[in-house]
Amino acid sequence: MGNQSDGSQSTRRPMIEAVGLSKFYGPFAAARDVTFQVNEGELVAFLGPNGAGKSTTMKMLTGYLAPSEGTARIAGHDMTADRIAGSRHLGYLPENGPLYPEMTPVAMLDFFAEARGLDARRKKDRIEAVIELCDLSTVAHKPTAKLSKGFKQRVGMAQALLHEPDVLILDEPTAGLDPNQIREVRKTMRKLRETKTILLSTHILQEVEAMADRVVMINEGRKVFDGDVSELRAINADLDHAFHKLTGVA
Repeated sequence: MGNQSDGSQSTRRPMIEAVGLSKFYGPFAAARDVTFQVNEGELVAFLGPNGAGKSTTMKMLTGYLAPSEGTARIAGHDMTADRIAGSRHLGYLPENGPLYPEMTPVAMLDFFAEARGLDARRKKDRIEAVIELCDLSTVAHKPTAKLSKGFKQRVGMAQALLHEPDVLILDEPTAGLDPNQIREVRKTMRKLRETKTILLSTHILQEVEAMADRVVMINEGRKVFDGDVSELRAINADLDHAFHKLTGVA
């Protein structure tokens, strides 16, 4: 059904594991028997057409949604049985993640740091670090409601990075951004991939080619491909056409 690219990656510790993940809503399967893993230090692109089950799968991996069947693990922790332990290793940026519009980025980061139990010294250090990493210094004290979508995405990214997680799961982090904003997010991603394990949902195939070690693709809730970009090109040299072929889009 799909290609599995293990090779040298198999010697690295698995940090994100989907094992037979399924989610049923009555007779409808939003995801069915999805199995893959992301090893330590990898950046894996998670592709599929709208409605394919990407966000559902990501929510199961992060523990925000309980699977009907299967197991999700983050850094070895079962996200159904031991979600709090797994969440210590995880930074999650949902698509259009919720922000508090009346709060400034600094106030919001302070709130999330308190919620995560960071002590006063570490809280101060981490807030300063993520503001610098996500280039938020010019808007750090402006109400979030007044920020552009690009800056709001960066605030969401800063929140996901606040507790120094090993693993990042990012759902469409560049959706709705203009080319300059996309460029800024990509710059941040390049910094992050040096130290993090990343699962990145995106529709932008050029982004996949530029950044991803591997591609996992799902269609109609099922995995249809797992391999590197060269294997995707073996299906069709044009990535758009390869995507269309695997997802049944004419």
